[in-house]
Amino acid sequence: MNLRFRQMQAFHAVIETGTVTGAATLLGVSQPAVSNLLYQLERQTRFKLFERDRGRLRATPEANLLFREIDTVVRGFDHVTQAVIDLQNKQAGQLQVASQHSMSFGFMPRLIAEFAKDRPDMSISFQSQYSSKIQEWVMSGLFEIGICETPLLHDGLVAHPIKVETLLALPEGDPLVRHDVLTPELLEGAPFLVMGPDHMTHRRTREAFLQAGVVLKTRVHAQLFKNLLSFVKEGMGVALLDPFVLDFDREGGFVTRVFRPQILMEMAVITSATRPLSSIGQEFLALLKQELQPYCTE
Repeated sequence: MNLRFRQMQAFHAVIETGTVTGAATLLGVSQPAVSNLLYQLERQTRFKLFERDRGRLRATPEANLLFREIDTVVRGFDHVTQAVIDLQNKQAGQLQVASQHSMSFGFMPRLIAEFAKDRPDMSISFQSQYSSKIQEWVMSGLFEIGICETPLLHDGLVAHPIKVETLLALPEGDPLVRHDVLTPELLEGAPFLVMGPDHMTHRRTREAFLQAGVVLKTRVHAQLFKNLLSFVKEGMGVALLDPFVLDFDREGGFVTRVFRPQILMEMAVITSATRPLSSIGQEFLALLKQELQPYCTE
């Protein structure tokens, strides 16, 4: 099977925008051209890529699996194109950073803005993604620096490990806020909002309740700390969250308390073991490690 890059690019654009019209605008081509490329891709793959849902295109399960692979290819091509443009323009450098989601809502934008203040000619490439994808991106050279959760899935990474303590977020007015420190015993019967069952915070919370002989009552499962915090604000329960999503929330509507036993988040700042960091990357890495220090335990 010989898939053409233009077919993959059109498919990627439709997933990203949700419509053929949006994809055509993004790629600078006509709608019929995008439709034709999708038709060609469906013929070659021999499965349906999209279902129509109230005027938008909804990806089939097969298309979602395909997108995960094509995403790296298309973004890699975009990265190469941008690198050529930067070289042509003789720009002063490019900062290439990817982080897990909770740091992307405040911590990383603030830090990057501070770093860029005295570098007006520096271009910036920043993405937030799940930790496994960030590791792939750093391995493949799409990004120089990544901040992800452990475990590390690749040997070709240089890791600077960090551990941060989670805090318990409760709705304002919750009777439990009268306690400075909360334990499984005090939280018996309280509805918990948790990450997926394989996430380290969920596993360690289950273990803490099990050891205390208390039943953990889970009410909401989500994949982002930011989502869990939104549910806390709606009064749906309590959640153990990392400090990055808590420190940079400006809306309020919640209170934090210490939880014991301590539930840690194990993370790492990663770079490639096979590619030397640019001078820009080295400078940003030093600043990043310095700014992370106040969050670290041990």
